[in-house]
Amino acid sequence: MSGIAAIYNYLYETSTVTSLDNHLPCLIIATMKIYLDVCCLSRPFDDLSQDRVRLESEAILTILERCQRGTWRLVGSEAVMFEIAQNPDAAKRNRVAALVVVAAVTVLIDPLVERRATELERQGLSPFDAVHLACAERGQADVFLTTDDELLRKARRKGVLVLPKVANPVQWLIEEVER
Repeated sequence: MSGIAAIYNYLYETSTVTSLDNHLPCLIIATMKIYLDVCCLSRPFDDLSQDRVRLESEAILTILERCQRGTWRLVGSEAVMFEIAQNPDAAKRNRVAALVVVAAVTVLIDPLVERRATELERQGLSPFDAVHLACAERGQADVFLTTDDELLRKARRKGVLVLPKVANPVQWLIEEVER
């Protein structure tokens, strides 16, 4: 069974909800929608003695604070919750899960997300990354933020078409603040 199939099977076995449309009757809001992958959500709980980790952590916390205030909207997903649940460190798992409550919307994995994730996986993305990007697209996120350099490289390479912009949170936040 492929990685994507395992994720889908788990989600369908543990959820009675299978459609984004049933839970999001209105997504027409003129505000920035942001999807943070689990690397981003976990960053504030990593080793902050490293400069890059500390900067990324501060940027992510600033982004989450603005989402909490309603300036921006955090787009979550079943894929985020599934990946967080896989963390063997219970304390970190709980802290990361607590950040997701800020999400204004949770994208459910439906057949459209499955198909898109399969397309992205064929383009060289890992199963988790493909599902996350497909969820971001389905949730109409304006930006997909990650601290994963390999994912950033793959999403930006020629031939990989991803609808939301894929960026590092520090670089993206600097661009947004300067607007």
